[in-house]
Amino acid sequence: MRKSPLIMPVVKWVGGKRQLLDDLTPLFPKRITSYCEPFLGGGAVLFKLQPNIAYVNDINSELIQMYEVIRDNVDELIMALGSHPNEEEHFYSVRDWDRNKEQYARLTKVQKAARIIYLNKTCYNGLFRVNNAGEFNTPFGHYKNPNIVNGPTLKAVSAYFQKAQLTFTSVDYSKTLANVEKGTFVYLDPPYDPVSDTANFTGYARGGFDRSEQIRLQQCCDELNRRGIKFMLSNSATDFIKKQYADYNITIVKAKRAVNSNAAKRGQIDEVVIRNYE
Repeated sequence: MRKSPLIMPVVKWVGGKRQLLDDLTPLFPKRITSYCEPFLGGGAVLFKLQPNIAYVNDINSELIQMYEVIRDNVDELIMALGSHPNEEEHFYSVRDWDRNKEQYARLTKVQKAARIIYLNKTCYNGLFRVNNAGEFNTPFGHYKNPNIVNGPTLKAVSAYFQKAQLTFTSVDYSKTLANVEKGTFVYLDPPYDPVSDTANFTGYARGGFDRSEQIRLQQCCDELNRRGIKFMLSNSATDFIKKQYADYNITIVKAKRAVNSNAAKRGQIDEVVIRNYE
């Protein structure tokens, strides 16, 4: 398939890779016939590569359901998004929908998908974050004219999803990796190892991702390597991560951190790109 420039992320996600695509692209394998991404998030790499065959997963089931709605019901989704104004009172009303579990369960898939996109476009810093109960808790962003209904991009992504052979799942990443077949390229973008005691990149889903999870992921990567499956992994350039992956090719890239509430503390930070191939 010809790649479309209109195909791009529809939501902003913590650790999203859109700003790093120019650095990552030269490091991808030259030929990718089948693709797997166990931590999909905003999908910047998927939408850059636009593979014909892909297995994509995220532990956030609401996010995966949103992508399925984009694939199956994009016109209904666009109409639903058009009903959401950029108003503070409406924002907090929609944000609170999931506080009533019975009422939330009665919403349609389209209504839930529109809610995620609307909140993402209008919340502070576009930061998708949930509390320990799994409830969205980012405040209103006070933006003058957010692009709540990006029809051309939504339709382009929907067309791609329909043409390509995409398999969506919402399971533990290890299950996705266990089913990867040889010849598939795997890109891993997990929640990052914190660069400080106060840093926290685990708020996009319940449960978090501590160092025991980082070690479990590294063991999964070792297994991929033993099976002859090419993988690339992004993470923060902490001593812990560099030690975990010391046997692999490590490239340092500069990423701009934009999620700090203090604008003065946003800036470039080292990240690692880890590969088991040249």
